[in-house]
Parts: sequence; structure tokens; C-alpha cells
Amino acid sequence: MASRTATKDIITLRGSAAIVSEFFGYSANSILYNRGVYPEESFVKVKKYGLPMLLTQDEGLKSFIANLTAQLSEWLESGKLQRVVLVILSKATNEVLERWNFSIETDNEVVEKGESRQKSDKEIMREIQAIMRQIASSITYLPCLDEACVFDVLAYTDKDLAVPFTWVESDPKLIANPQIVKLHSFDTKIHKVDTLVSYKTDEWDEQ
Repeated sequence: MASRTATKDIITLRGSAAIVSEFFGYSANSILYNRGVYPEESFVKVKKYGLPMLLTQDEGLKSFIANLTAQLSEWLESGKLQRVVLVILSKATNEVLERWNFSIETDNEVVEKGESRQKSDKEIMREIQAIMRQIASSITYLPCLDEACVFDVLAYTDKDLAVPFTWVESDPKLIANPQIVKLHSFDTKIHKVDTLVSYKTDEWDEQ
């Protein structure tokens, strides 16, 4: 029994990449649901991370997120991914309203030498739970998005990485003088993910 428990605590590079890319998939679903980018009725409840989570049933979005997580996993395994940003924009004006920023630190020794690290599954899950709870409660600290919105995903990678044809070069889609909310982070001991959301405020809100 003890040996089985110990085996579960070993994190490999591929295992860590799978954990982090899956986290992005569930985070994207949760953000798009909680921020009302896609209609509530297009999501179904599932259990993940010991929490009720929501997954899209929109075929186009499901395909997009599946392709996204597969590509992110590949980049995470190569140690080339620095940051992922989910951007919410006004559908009418294309103005950037929110940037959900996930910064990634990679243990390069693991990438170069193929080493593994140790951390319990439960501890990683608890850290991810804390982020998911913050996303689910985003309505309490972010302004209401009272217009139709669309989203985009930006990936910041090492400059020497060949960009797949399904990705295009983009401007960073920044927000001038944003408000920033720092969320929790999680760490597999190979990849550390720091999360924050920045959002646009109206001038009269700041006075």
C-alpha cells in the first residue's frame, strides 16, 4: 500500500504538462460560463477537482478547447510556454474588457535531464480548487459584462519556437490602466502557474 501511495506522488514532465493543460481547459470553460460569454444553457455540470464544474456542449468551442489543450501540453513538455492569456472583448467594438493571465514557470532541470519531482495529487488538487473557486465567484469582484462578448487566447512562447499554422501572430491586446486582481497559484513542482485577471474600468468608476 505504501509503495502505491508513493508512486502517485511522483510527477513526471509529461504528467505535469497534462495536469496544467487540463487545468487550462477547465479554467477556460469556467471563465466563459461565469462571465456570460457563452449562454448558460450550453454548459453541463460535471465533477472535477472535487468541485461541480461546467463544460461547454457547443461543438465549435469543445473542438477549440480540445485543440488548445493539446497544443499547450506539447509546449509545456518542451518547456517553451511562458504564459497563456484568455482575453474577453466586446463583440461590437473589439475593445478588450478582461485579460485572464496565467504565467508559467518551468523547472528547466526537469526538461533538460528528464528528472521527476514529488508532490501529492491531493495537494495539487487543493491548490487548483482555490483558483476554480475564485473564477466561479468572479461576479463578486469583476464588473458586469452587459454586452455581447467574444474571446481570444494568446500564448507567449520562447522566440525560437516554430508557430503552428493554426496560430497567428497577435498584438498583446492590453488594457490601458487596468484594475488587477491577483488570484491563487498552483505548483506541480515542475510547472508553477500564477493567475491574475485585469479588467477595464469606466472613468466614472475610478472617481
